[in-house]
This record gives sequence, C-alpha cells and structure tokens, in this order.
Amino acid sequence: MGHKNLKRIIDANINRATEALRALEEIARFYLNDEKMSEKLKNMRHFVCTFFDGEYLEFLKSRDTLNDVGTDILNPTKENRNTTIENVFKSNIKRLQQALRMLSEYGNLPEAPRYESYTLEKEMFERLKMNIKKYLLEKRRLYLVTNSDKFNSDDEFLDRVALALKSGVDIIQLREKNRPAKEIVELGKRIRELVSAFNALFIVNDRIDIAQIVKADGVHLGQDDISYKAAREFLGEEAIIGISTHCPDDALRAMADGADYIGVGPVFKTPTKPGRIPVGLEYVKWASENVNIPFFAIGSIEPDNIDEVTKAGATRVAVVRAIMNSENPIENIEVFKSKLQA
Repeated sequence: MGHKNLKRIIDANINRATEALRALEEIARFYLNDEKMSEKLKNMRHFVCTFFDGEYLEFLKSRDTLNDVGTDILNPTKENRNTTIENVFKSNIKRLQQALRMLSEYGNLPEAPRYESYTLEKEMFERLKMNIKKYLLEKRRLYLVTNSDKFNSDDEFLDRVALALKSGVDIIQLREKNRPAKEIVELGKRIRELVSAFNALFIVNDRIDIAQIVKADGVHLGQDDISYKAAREFLGEEAIIGISTHCPDDALRAMADGADYIGVGPVFKTPTKPGRIPVGLEYVKWASENVNIPFFAIGSIEPDNIDEVTKAGATRVAVVRAIMNSENPIENIEVFKSKLQA
C-alpha cells in the first residue's frame, strides 16, 4: 500500500473517531447530564487528536475528498432512518469502535481507547434506556385500559382501540381478565400494530409472558401480581414496568423498587375493581406532592369529574369505561386531553 493511501486511511479514521466522540460527548453532556462521562469522552477525543498531531500536515496533504470513491456510495437506509437519540448513539458508538480499530491497525494507536469504548457503550446505553423511558412517559397524558367484554367481536373491539389512538390516547394497556392466553396473544399482536402506527406505548396487564411474546413496551402489575423484581429480571431493563398503588406506602415501595410509573387509585368507586374502597382525591393530592415518577390517576374518571382530579394535582389519567364503553368516545377524549394539557 502506498504511503499516501496509508495516510488517507488514517486521516479518514481520525475524522470518523473524533466526529463520533463529539456526538457521544454531546449526548452525555446535554441528554444524560453526566459530567464524568462527558469528560471521559472529551479526554478520549483529545487523546486521539494528540496522538496523531505530529503528522497533521501530512494527513492534510494526503486528503483527496473530491476523488474519494466512497463519498458517492449511497446509504439506502439513510432516508428511512428513524432519527432518535437511541439510534444516534448506536450509530456513533459503532462508528467510533470501527474507526479506533482501523487506527490501531494502520496507525499504531494503543488498544486502550477501543477497549474503553466497549465499557462506555454498556454504561451509556443503560443510562439512555432509563432516560428514554422517562422521556416517553413524561409526554403521555391519557392512558386507556381496554376491556373487550362489551363488544360483539374482536374487530369491533379493535376498531374502538384504533379510534382511541387516532383521537389522541397516548398509552394502551391490554387488560383481559376473562379470556384465554391464546386469544390475548392474538389481540396483543394486532394492538401492537395499531400502537406502532400511532407512536403510542403498549402495555400488557399482569402477564409478563404475553408482554414479551407480543413485543409490548412493558407490563402493568397489581399489588397481588408477580413482584417487580421478577418482572424486571424476566423482561429486562428496557421494559416499562408500572404498578398499581392504593396508598402512600404502596407508592413509596414502588418507587424504591424502581417502577417507571404508578397508577393511583381507584379515585372513585369503580365496577372495574369490585370491592375495592376508593382512595379518594386525598391520595391523588399526596401523590402530586410526593411521587417523583409519572403517576396516572385511575378509577371511574369521567369528563364530569376530571376537573376535581386535576385540581387535586393529577396531570395524567387512566380510563376504561369513559372511552371503551362510551357512546361518545371522541368527545370524551377531547375533554380529557384539553384538561390534561401540561
């Protein structure tokens, strides 16, 4: 390989590595607010630049961007890429690792930065996942818990779910207590397609196995369901896990366990939870003052009592009958959304 071509390879990979490090540094600094991680990436970038600083002029002389055949190769996926913070991270960490490998092979760069990048990848991705879940939940205000009992067919039921999504529901929870697992799985697969089309979140009630099978975003657990720890071990860190709470002790325990959100209720007496004494608006007020993760007030919340719930401090609600069994679901959703504007 000619001297000039070798310099071109090194020059291209210095640029790739430092550009990737800058992108990762900005994520650590502005998105994760992690000073230590940001400084580590900055130091790695400076190390790469300093290591080759003595040959800077030679690299510039070897550079021939106009005649570089690689610049004309189109990326067929680029136009269709979903530009999310997660995708930016993934593309740049891999870009960094590949460039560092080339710099080690052709430029004698020490292996330490590449090995360090593998550890950084794991640390940053775990942090990103937590932040992404928080970000996703932070923007969701209206949560629909489904109930297919009153519908004549699955198609009719799914039409109502689709209508709810189209009208502005942010999260769908598939809650089917009276149907066999096989049927719930089939419904879940179809709902998964619907929520994907409307960029909503999809949660499965109770059944962590079904949540995994239908590729739901997470699971919602009651106080008598499988433990948070067991669900987390089964579903992994990426899954959203919510927990029903009925008193401050439940909420404090859920937060300590690591729940991503909680349900607060039932606020009013509801046939969905027969025998459950409503917690009232006092618990909603307590949650608004003491809960540091998203919470959804739930329990017979209707357009005619939503003002009471929001005045108590709720900024998110979960509903069942007001949408699933209503003759005016679109109107009800419009009322809820208008009252829950942050």
